[in-house]
Amino acid sequence: MINANKLRDQIFILLIIIITIIIISLGYILPRTLLPIYEKNIYYYLNQPLNLVENDINSSVDLDTEVAYLYVENDTIVASENFDDIIEIDNLYEFISRLSMNDYGKFKSGKKTYYYNTSKTARSLKIAITDDSYIVSMRKNILEAILLVVGVTYIIVAILLILWSNNLIKKIRKLKERVENINNDNYDHCITLKEDDELYAIDSAIESMRIYLKEQEEYKNQMYQNISHDFKTPITVMKSYLEACEDGIESTDKTLQIVKEQLNKLEIKVHSLLYLNKINYIKDKTDFLNVLCDITPVVNTAVDKFKMARPDVLFKVSIDKKSSKFRGSSDMWEAIIDNIISNFIRYADKEITITVKNGKITLFNDGPNIDKNVLNNIFTPYEKGVKGEFGLGLSIVKKTLHLLNYDINIKNEKNGVRFTIV
Repeated sequence: MINANKLRDQIFILLIIIITIIIISLGYILPRTLLPIYEKNIYYYLNQPLNLVENDINSSVDLDTEVAYLYVENDTIVASENFDDIIEIDNLYEFISRLSMNDYGKFKSGKKTYYYNTSKTARSLKIAITDDSYIVSMRKNILEAILLVVGVTYIIVAILLILWSNNLIKKIRKLKERVENINNDNYDHCITLKEDDELYAIDSAIESMRIYLKEQEEYKNQMYQNISHDFKTPITVMKSYLEACEDGIESTDKTLQIVKEQLNKLEIKVHSLLYLNKINYIKDKTDFLNVLCDITPVVNTAVDKFKMARPDVLFKVSIDKKSSKFRGSSDMWEAIIDNIISNFIRYADKEITITVKNGKITLFNDGPNIDKNVLNNIFTPYEKGVKGEFGLGLSIVKKTLHLLNYDINIKNEKNGVRFTIV
């Protein structure tokens, strides 16, 4: 089962990875996305004080000290006192001629980026210049804001995640407890979650498994009891006759006859039990579905065999040769036909009819109708009938037909019972 603590650790690691990706993404993408907006603001910011710039720059009022100014008239260049503090230029004339080509723009000098805006008249040129300190500062503020928001978000999410993971882990432990109880053959332990729960599907699957295993356990125990009783009876009969023979109460010939009869019964029961167990564990149907069996010799052999058991019963057989082949081996169809007829001869009055036509096998006996309660469970091993238990025979029939992708229907009719294999 899932390690609860390990699951919690994995969730937190995932959270940290997600938040880290968010921080890196925002820190990288957001400043670059906002850069054109920042630059537009800078150009606007530089344009505002240009109307205040005169030939006597250093006496002008309200000029931003973070901005350097140049006033050019004819061949005269006047620079603000803070110009050299903002930017160092070797050839001022060449620098001004380059800037005067555009109304505004940016350029790199050293490790910094500089932004400028100009105001031109017929007689003069005014230039305002600043470095990228504003943008660097804005980037820093954004990163700080991102870290703050993400940090607060992380704390809130972490708290919610702890509460959610603790609740989830409790549910997982309950599911683990249920599975452990099932592993320990305790099928009565039942804890169910609500339908709107995130683990309801798993819980529902476990509950279905619990119910199925409980039913199988009950079925298995009942089967063991029935098989034990089924095998015990002939053994008891043989033991009684052998003891009677030893005491001289019964003759040796009669004792041998009885023992032989009971051994034959035991042989049939063992064979049926082994066959049923075998088909229960068959997973791959391919080998059987790719084989075709001619039902004609199987039916004829079964009729010849059971005629001796009920010589008073008339067997009517009608087989259409064009549709006498069915999926499966001859052994499987022998088990199907023999088990159906062996039940028929117990209930038939005077007649058993077997018809093979149009891909269907119909078996009819003129015995009494099957009780409705019995009819619903007739393929269950050791289901009680009018004349005792049905044993394993019809269960073998049902399981074998299912393996071959066939179905069997049972219908009570006015004058008997009809089995139809389709």
